[in-house]
Amino acid sequence: MPEVMRLLILIVLFAISNVARCELLGSDDWPQFRGTNASGVASGDAPPTSWDISARENIAWKTEIPGLGLASPIICRDQVIIVTAVGDQLDPSLRTGLYGDIKPVDDEGSQSWEVYSLSLRTGKVRWIRVLHSGPPTMKRHTKSSHANATPATDGRHVIVNLASEGLYCLNMSGKLCWRKDLGPLDSGYYMAPDAQWGYASSPIIYRGMAIVLADVQEGSFLAAFDVRSGRERWRTERHDVPTWGTPAVVEGPQSTEIVINGYRQTCGYDPQTGRELWSLGDGGDIPVPTPITGHGLVYLSSAHGGNRPLRAIRPGGTGDIGAAEDDAANENIAWTNPKDGIYLQTPLVYGPHLYACRNNGVLSCYDAQTGERLYRKRLGGGGGFTASPVAAPDRLYFTSEEGDVYVVRAGAEYELLAKNQMNDICLATPAISKGILVIRTKDHVYGIQQKPENDRSYHVDSVVSPPGE
Repeated sequence: MPEVMRLLILIVLFAISNVARCELLGSDDWPQFRGTNASGVASGDAPPTSWDISARENIAWKTEIPGLGLASPIICRDQVIIVTAVGDQLDPSLRTGLYGDIKPVDDEGSQSWEVYSLSLRTGKVRWIRVLHSGPPTMKRHTKSSHANATPATDGRHVIVNLASEGLYCLNMSGKLCWRKDLGPLDSGYYMAPDAQWGYASSPIIYRGMAIVLADVQEGSFLAAFDVRSGRERWRTERHDVPTWGTPAVVEGPQSTEIVINGYRQTCGYDPQTGRELWSLGDGGDIPVPTPITGHGLVYLSSAHGGNRPLRAIRPGGTGDIGAAEDDAANENIAWTNPKDGIYLQTPLVYGPHLYACRNNGVLSCYDAQTGERLYRKRLGGGGGFTASPVAAPDRLYFTSEEGDVYVVRAGAEYELLAKNQMNDICLATPAISKGILVIRTKDHVYGIQQKPENDRSYHVDSVVSPPGE
């Protein structure tokens, strides 16, 4: 066969495979933490502005999930994937509010780590898979769980990271494809080794690779695993303290990079090899927010210890991209607000604006390209905010730990559209797909959808945890 013909066939086959891969995920799917690229922004129809659980107004379904898990829902086509850890206690403790207690939870006994698939339209349980059972290797914070990491999907596989209990790959029917032992991953306060808080970095999938970040007390790394086989493609050692953010894939003008929000090592990496491309220091010492992108910039936030910067950097840097003087812009740093960083939530870019909500409920809106603050308002008082905001056309959703969901109009001026009560603790970030807002509370998952007036019907599904496998 002539070389030209062979080359043409390879090009066609490559194009067909790319099209097929793209068709596995729709534009309105929510495939990882905070949806595509962790943007938190939904396409398509918007969920309702207001709802009432007690009156069943705009509540499509309600499904009870046993155990305790703060992993966010992900959505692929008609499936909502939920991860939970089911222990011996019928009502495991989960402490909310603003406090500084660093002690972990003790004596929880054995756990069963489980994955649930629900119908997006009805909330009905489609399948349940038990991944692991036994005593947890590590303890958890009082505002944490043993199932914090949000799964990720490429439309054919589901990657679930249970940290010390293993990395798992399932197909969309719940069949186990492979498992990898990651070893003991101790995520806790680096200044107090006994303060185990629980691992939370979520996996992402990029071009057939499951990207896993493990910033822990000892042996931190960033690694890529083949989604189909579980084979480790590369691993890069990191020299940072425990962090809790999720990696982000950033497609810049010259190259693509994986960005990690760290304390000592906020870095960009080559996704094909894991090679470090650039680094940046001087962030807060307990990084939680995930990097996000917009307007050709990467937005980073951290807020603990002596530093709390909110800053925007330009992708494509090399080496140390820090400013010569603290908090000064340079060719790599577009802007920085040295005291505006947020601690727990991932910020949100929607349209021309950047929104950042502190864990005390103080919301700030910025010009995303210049960093100019346009307003600062308090959403509510008395409680904390852990779940990250999400957006649908023209509206933003902010969820408090006490279950108040504040709906704010997108724009340069603050306008509260509604306040809704979930009647339960909420620490997981919601998901949105096909006009349905999926909210996970401590005990249930809800599907919230605009319904015809006077329609109060909804599906309730109560499930019993299966025996361990």
